[in-house]
Amino acid sequence: MQSQPQTATPHAETVDPKRVTSRILKTGARIPAIGLGTFGSDHVSPETVAEAVQYAASIGYRHFDCASVYGNEHRIGEAFRQLFQNGLRREEVWVTSKLWNDKHGEDDIIPSCEKSLADLQVDYLDLYLVHWPFPNHHPPGCDVTARNPYAVPYIHQNYMRTWRKMEELVDRGLVRHIGTSNMTISKMKLLLRDARIKPAVNEMELHPHFQQPEFFRFLVDNGIQPIGYSPLGSPARPERDRTAEDTSPTEDPAIRAIAARLGIHPAVVCIKWADQRGQIPIPFSTNPKNILSNLLGVVGEPLSQQDMDAIEKLDRNCRLIKGHVFLWKDNQSWKDLWDVNGVITPA
Repeated sequence: MQSQPQTATPHAETVDPKRVTSRILKTGARIPAIGLGTFGSDHVSPETVAEAVQYAASIGYRHFDCASVYGNEHRIGEAFRQLFQNGLRREEVWVTSKLWNDKHGEDDIIPSCEKSLADLQVDYLDLYLVHWPFPNHHPPGCDVTARNPYAVPYIHQNYMRTWRKMEELVDRGLVRHIGTSNMTISKMKLLLRDARIKPAVNEMELHPHFQQPEFFRFLVDNGIQPIGYSPLGSPARPERDRTAEDTSPTEDPAIRAIAARLGIHPAVVCIKWADQRGQIPIPFSTNPKNILSNLLGVVGEPLSQQDMDAIEKLDRNCRLIKGHVFLWKDNQSWKDLWDVNGVITPA
């Protein structure tokens, strides 16, 4: 069982938010180089996640990665309200939310964003993402065999109808930036060709055992900031995403050797690597010690170039969040979601 965060005390160790570096987006906006993820999987209550947000803000976090499908934005909004009442300014905080798969319809996108705004108790979002490039959703807690009977493959013209409404959110001032999540190079090329407002970021699985070097370079070359979820290898991911071939970066002997030499936890090595590589890690935790350690990882002594080079060699192309439940027909491989041959899988 995960420990619940405790109320911060005047003696608790904190980090001056000004010490946390920022990534500069192509708009000139600054996004903090580490965020707190808020996906509690299927086992952490909304109240516990909200407590983690409040604690994280009290020790120096200023970036929070939320999503409507996580089912906890209403509780996080209460935490934000208390923080703002206690002196934290809205403009000091970066708040992200995401459009869920069952809200891709043109009449659903703006209301969905407005609900997230109301739940989070903010007037605008710094970033709003299309959570998955498929309008395929699933019931909470389902297993790997779940299939939505109305699921479809990626259809670019439909995605662009969704994206036009995302652009409208920017025009209306409801969001400052829009972006993508769980994309591929093939899909992103089409979006960049056709978008009026280009994605500011792409959120994607990134950790030492799944570095996605080709896609990472493509994003950077096109002025798109990579944000890395599961930066520690998602040890609490749902059972449906687990397979016998999975590996854990925090259990990797090379990572553990670096951690032992530096006197830090292997998870902190992963956070340091992510930050120094240029992606923005968004680890999730409800444990105060781990929340603080992750933040200290991006403001403490950096890894040496020798360590960075060693970690680069650990890539196993081991995707952990496979997305089986978004497939659109029987007898498919989860790899059909990810265009592994550079071609979008058709119907």
